[in-house]
Amino acid sequence: MVLTPLPDSRTEPDGSAVIRVLSYNVRSMRDDCEALARVISACAPDLVLVQEAPRFFRWRKRAAWLAAHTDLVVLSGGATAAGPLLLCSLRATVERTEDVLLPLTPGLHRRGFATSVVRIAGTRIGLLSFHLSLQRDERLAQTELLLERLDAMGVEHAVAAGDLNDVPTGAAFRRLAGRLQDCWAVRPWGAENTFSADRPRRRIDAVFATGGIEVLGCGVPAGLPGVTDADLRTATDHLPVLAALRVPAAGSGRRGASAP
Repeated sequence: MVLTPLPDSRTEPDGSAVIRVLSYNVRSMRDDCEALARVISACAPDLVLVQEAPRFFRWRKRAAWLAAHTDLVVLSGGATAAGPLLLCSLRATVERTEDVLLPLTPGLHRRGFATSVVRIAGTRIGLLSFHLSLQRDERLAQTELLLERLDAMGVEHAVAAGDLNDVPTGAAFRRLAGRLQDCWAVRPWGAENTFSADRPRRRIDAVFATGGIEVLGCGVPAGLPGVTDADLRTATDHLPVLAALRVPAAGSGRRGASAP
């Protein structure tokens, strides 16, 4: 099956920006890195919100390898954000970055956010890559911190994406979808389920956007030209989520992180 193409990245005559955003849990790049690079490159993203980026020995070198092999640059994150990482194309102008470590629950993994504000076609866009806890109560607390962080960015438009470790009927997922647009639910494109890569039965990875952003399509890019089933299975244990979004021109939107 070949998917109906998502819109290419571009700046519209009215000044709005069509952007392609990819969310991908890469399992510390422990699998087939060449396949991983091929999948990311075929998606032609402007922004990549990564989870489980390398965090230990030579993690910066591995992040740089991934950026170089996908014609992207490292924006922020990695070990300093406990795993979330941001990559971007040269289309994005970086305004600021911040890596955020979340409160540590004894006995559980450290979690964090990789965040940034970038400008594309003159419009400021907040970015937040996240990987929520496996434990329900901690996951809910992290969800509230995520929403607070988006509100504190001081931008009209923002995108948050990552691995929720929760399904759409779960409390954390519903909380985010209540405040933000769940892009797959708004305009599904491609496949839905993201885990596991070899037997995708659950949607636990998602792209969310604030209300002023128009969702043009979002889903797992299975069937996208250049993305093979073999590469999707061997790149990592999650499937990626690709979204095409239209962000209004600077000054034409409304302030706020909530969907209408």
